[in-house]
Amino acid sequence: MKQHICLLLALSAGCAVMAQDKSTALYQAQDLTKENMFSVNIEGPNFDKTGNLYVVNYLRDGTIGKISTKDGSGEVFVTLPDSSIANSIQFNSKGNMYLPDFKGHNVLEVDMKTKKVSVYVHSDKMFQPNDLCISKKDVLFASDPDWKNSKGQIWRIDKGGKAVLLNGNMGTANGIELSPDEKTLYVNESVQRKVWKFDVDKDGNISNKKLFAEFPDYGFDGMKCDKAGNLYVARWGKGAIVVLAPDGKQVREIPLKGKQCSNLTFGGKDGKTVYVTLQDRKCIETFRVEIPGKRY
Repeated sequence: MKQHICLLLALSAGCAVMAQDKSTALYQAQDLTKENMFSVNIEGPNFDKTGNLYVVNYLRDGTIGKISTKDGSGEVFVTLPDSSIANSIQFNSKGNMYLPDFKGHNVLEVDMKTKKVSVYVHSDKMFQPNDLCISKKDVLFASDPDWKNSKGQIWRIDKGGKAVLLNGNMGTANGIELSPDEKTLYVNESVQRKVWKFDVDKDGNISNKKLFAEFPDYGFDGMKCDKAGNLYVARWGKGAIVVLAPDGKQVREIPLKGKQCSNLTFGGKDGKTVYVTLQDRKCIETFRVEIPGKRY
């Protein structure tokens, strides 16, 4: 009996250690890909409906890479025409891919079946379209920084490719994201280190600009929301993803291996794996979280 009790205690201790190991695995950065698989402009990770991961600037600028989440290998999915370079990836309800082209003042559209690339919208009034988010109605919102003059704009791009300037008086607008209920639009300013929130009406107009969060150091880049409305913000230069609650308070900060984190997305079967692009390491890191991304 004594031996059985000892065995049970040992098994219980082992289960406790396993449970502890599983919990500590959360928020721990791991490499998905090897270093230097991308150009320094690695950005915009996103998944299509069938779970394929795409990332901009695979091997070199001007490409869209298709990346295996099993072994981190990749292939060039499409090469953009006219020396275009994309910064972000979004998909509409039909599965078409949208890319902000910061060199051509465009947002590009990719037919995923034919791989044909076309200009969805062009405006000479755009500075350098940088990041995109998309509503359930397939309305795009785009950040548009003017890095040279530390200012920026916010655009709404309606279905069919009509661009509407929503705010032309921003700082260096970069990361952009809609809340899960799509009633709030978040936009950060990299140079000014501020995250702003706007009310969004049913027609996609924004109003009531309020300071959501502000930091004294490092820069900002891409942002994504989880299902509970927490905002994950890439802190470029610090090598961390900061998580902000819907009231703007910091929930936690997740350290990464690299320092120049440019963007992130939620993925995996349960939506609880975060994929982060690192510009200094030119690779992708991942970590597990407790709450899935807002699309899951």
